[in-house]
Amino acid sequence: MSDMLGADGQRPTTDDPDTSDETVGAGAAAARDVADASLSRARRLLAEHPLVDGHNDLPWAARELTRYDFEALDVSGRLTSTQTDLPRLRDGGVGAQFWSVFVPSTLPEGEAVIATLEQVDAVHRMVATWPGELALALSADDVEAARAGGRIASLLGAEGGHSIGSSLAALRALHALGVRYLTLTHNDNTPWADSATDVPAAGGLTAFGHEVVREMNRVGMLVDLSHVAATTMRAALATTAAPVVFSHSSALALCDTPRNVPDDVLAALPANGGVCMVTFVPEFVSPDTAAWRVEAAAAAAEVGVDAKDWEAFGRFTATWSHEHPKPDATIAQVADHVEHVREVAGLDHVGIGGDYDGTDTFPVGLEDVSGYPRLVAELLERRWSDDEVSRLVRGNVLRVLRDAEAVARDLQATRSPAIATIEQLDGDASR
Repeated sequence: MSDMLGADGQRPTTDDPDTSDETVGAGAAAARDVADASLSRARRLLAEHPLVDGHNDLPWAARELTRYDFEALDVSGRLTSTQTDLPRLRDGGVGAQFWSVFVPSTLPEGEAVIATLEQVDAVHRMVATWPGELALALSADDVEAARAGGRIASLLGAEGGHSIGSSLAALRALHALGVRYLTLTHNDNTPWADSATDVPAAGGLTAFGHEVVREMNRVGMLVDLSHVAATTMRAALATTAAPVVFSHSSALALCDTPRNVPDDVLAALPANGGVCMVTFVPEFVSPDTAAWRVEAAAAAAEVGVDAKDWEAFGRFTATWSHEHPKPDATIAQVADHVEHVREVAGLDHVGIGGDYDGTDTFPVGLEDVSGYPRLVAELLERRWSDDEVSRLVRGNVLRVLRDAEAVARDLQATRSPAIATIEQLDGDASR
């Protein structure tokens, strides 16, 4: 504390010039200048290395708001009804987006498959509606070609194994339609995989679940381990021949919620080659917000609402939160998760998966898709280099795509399409 003493050995008074209002004001102005410089640098970096984001639920928002009427939901203009539109994607430095073709895991499997096809069709129509802004991407080369053409690459990811109806043929059909990742579960178990937010039943993956992973490797569809139980993560990592992704998950060590990734799994990513794409969902970022959700889930259960039913739970919390406000998360907390994943898994195994239009609130400063430069600016102020940022926002995910494509080419030369049924592999216990 000796540096806080004046020349006479006494603590400075309020008249000391080093603590005057002018000095404080100058310090604040200098801090603002540094922040402004970091934000400008972040925007330049994202212009050079446009972000590949792992998860955005705009297609479901389009279903809910206008039943996919893109004249009524004109995403080429700035919208107030969604967190995503084309101008704000540009402002955010987004160069490629995995559009989630999510449907609720509460749907029976047959209905889920149909609803997923409707979601896939909606993304194709959205891309066709704005061909000057969006380009369908089926490969890493397509992502690069979209950038060269000044367009935002549009990839598809199916959020939950219920979307294939326990059918390997349906899995292949989704891949043929452009789906490039499948999240093995959503909030509920599938008959062949355990979810992070359901009662364990499969012990991770059943025999059919392992076959799903192998067939995804063969066709070139990324295995997405967001939403799955830790046992499912480990089982999939033991089976897959290709890198995995976590399309929108954060670090369990910093925020104790089952939707996040434990350190032992993060530590396994270098051997696998995969990427954990850190999400912005406040309940997965802030311990205070995670605790709020636990309290909200308990209150919902008292009135017969299951927190796994995200639609019903969302309606409940919209009212309940009036008297129990949800705590805010911060950009600094998101950056902490990014840095933790980097520390445990390594720089080459971290990415970004915002989950915009997939939840109701976001960290302060990251309220919509225009906010990505603010996160990059935070990392720059933590002394991230330009090269490190480029790998985080783009390079790592493109490498995973290319690696999965290479694995698929090799497997297709030696392995025929899998035709086993869940009944054949799992027996009567599968249903």
